[in-house]
Amino acid sequence: MIVDVHSHCLKPQHWGDEFHDHWKPAYGYDYPDLSAEDFDRAMREAGVDVAIVFGLTAAAAGVRTPHEFVARFCQEVRTPTVGFMALDPTDADVMDQVDEGIGLGLQGVKLYPVLAGFSPVDDSLRPFFDLLEDRGLVVLWHMGGSPSPLSTLRYSQPLLIDEVARRHRGLRQIIAHLGHPWQRDTVQVLRANEHVYADVSGLWARPFDGYLALTNAVEWGVTGKLLFGSDFPLWSPAEGQRGLRGLAVRFGEPFPPISVDVVEEIIGRDSCSLLGLEPI
Repeated sequence: MIVDVHSHCLKPQHWGDEFHDHWKPAYGYDYPDLSAEDFDRAMREAGVDVAIVFGLTAAAAGVRTPHEFVARFCQEVRTPTVGFMALDPTDADVMDQVDEGIGLGLQGVKLYPVLAGFSPVDDSLRPFFDLLEDRGLVVLWHMGGSPSPLSTLRYSQPLLIDEVARRHRGLRQIIAHLGHPWQRDTVQVLRANEHVYADVSGLWARPFDGYLALTNAVEWGVTGKLLFGSDFPLWSPAEGQRGLRGLAVRFGEPFPPISVDVVEEIIGRDSCSLLGLEPI
């Protein structure tokens, strides 16, 4: 079973001006306009059995993917999917948006605090997270760096999720990108909190950091909480698998090797069963 827990379906127009103005200079390209057929092809080429799919929402940056778009996309693709709603808890009607997304069959929430400009541990958000926990939704956080000058980097530190997890013990959460560049902190959050996981999307893009992050996860015994994700369309799942396998290297003593078995277990992990998700 291969589950891609981090794939996007949003269109360029959902970004507003944010990607073109602030991300294109860093990455060298505009956000691609991909179809359901493009999505299916990429998943099929990598042997992906299920993909978790979402857009992005950050009101302060003019970024918003409607729930209806995600739900419709999940119906259009042939790949079995689990749709997540993209929310910004600073929206005045965010509680209503949660129930709207559930009504459309969406089973989780993508949150983007670094760009939306909210702290995950703001006391005013406790009722929001109570609702997500009560509804049995899974939260996937963008944690880590951002090239945008609109970003508030202190809101993207993975140690904040430790506080959210202690307040909401039953809430299942995924820290995206292993919280890069704070991967060591993420490892400690995973170790301390039963229902917190991390995806490895983009880990291969900075291979030395990726090697150190995996080594840290091995040494602290949390590799069983690492989930495969591609960050499609920034990378295809096939690129992600190749990149992750490339981190299974030996530098020689005293540096510990990354076992091929560890990498294959991450790629083949049944994340839907771990998270209680039902593909459609």
